[in-house]
Amino acid sequence: MKTLTVDLGDRSYPIFIGSGLFKAEYLHPYIKGNQVCVVTNETISPLYLEKLQAQLADYQVSVVTLPDGEQFKSLEYVNHIFDRLLADKHNRTTTVIALGGGVVGDMSGFAAASYQRGVNFIQVPTTLLSQVDSSVGGKTGVNHTAGKNMIGAFHQPQAVIIDTDVLASLPDRELSAGIAEVLKYGFIYDAEFLTWLEGNLDALLKKDADTLQQAIYRSCEIKAEVVAQDEREAGIRAWLNLGHTFGHAIEAHQGYGNWLHGEAVAAGTVMASDLSMRLGWISENDHQRVKRLLKDSKLPIEAPSDMTPEDFLQLMAVDKKVINGALRLVLLKSIGEAVVTSDFPIEQLQQTLESTIASSAK
Repeated sequence: MKTLTVDLGDRSYPIFIGSGLFKAEYLHPYIKGNQVCVVTNETISPLYLEKLQAQLADYQVSVVTLPDGEQFKSLEYVNHIFDRLLADKHNRTTTVIALGGGVVGDMSGFAAASYQRGVNFIQVPTTLLSQVDSSVGGKTGVNHTAGKNMIGAFHQPQAVIIDTDVLASLPDRELSAGIAEVLKYGFIYDAEFLTWLEGNLDALLKKDADTLQQAIYRSCEIKAEVVAQDEREAGIRAWLNLGHTFGHAIEAHQGYGNWLHGEAVAAGTVMASDLSMRLGWISENDHQRVKRLLKDSKLPIEAPSDMTPEDFLQLMAVDKKVINGALRLVLLKSIGEAVVTSDFPIEQLQQTLESTIASSAK
């Protein structure tokens, strides 16, 4: 078992990474009172809920089981969590435990941030994507029909417990979606890590336990470093959104849940890489490397053929990085370094959109 710390002063918290971590010793120190509300979904509940509950025998435990899917990440379904907390008379010392992927974690965290103006919560992520990205850093929230994650709050967990054993039951498509976020850390922050990932991609796809643990550890280590520098995304933390502005447009246009988040981010990363190349910041070889790594990870590298450049521009205008009407994108200055900028000709963005969509239609 390995441990990291997200260093945020009096709001610092540990990330535990390893096998067999569904244990009281990793849970009990981070539960404040005698009440716990476990939030999970219909897919994860039959696999791991009983195992988690066995470690919570000393507490008054409520359970909320949500339907599984990005399309249910809404205010309507967050209300199911509030309904259970109120019905079971949970007070301000309760602890919400998120047992599931990114959707469960985001919704649970938002409910915890809002219930009685804020209660504690613990992340127990069960997908690779949530383990390396959404469970760390305190971003919580839900989608709106006009845009992804437009309603939410920053609310840090008390602890993140990453049991790598749960990945054995993860479908291959979900695994690839998580690898998109793992590769992102190499693209934006650590060129050496990207080289390591290149050499170990087959092992990752085969769910080799040691390789997965190393990839998760380094991904979380990078995210912890970034969050400690910029908790509320005023600067470098925005780098973590490489491909996301394009990707969120894809998710909104295609209907939440039809493209997995990691799939949309992969296609969006290719688009960001393409624009970076057109600006002269990365080479054609760098761009092809980005595409090859994502394709080899069994991820889409083209935009949906039924989207137009106008669709992208309209949906991207709602992105949270838009300031004073100016669209800002996370692009690559080089492999291992990103930048957030609005300094690009709209004509070159249009060329990127047309090029990527045209290749889908062939």
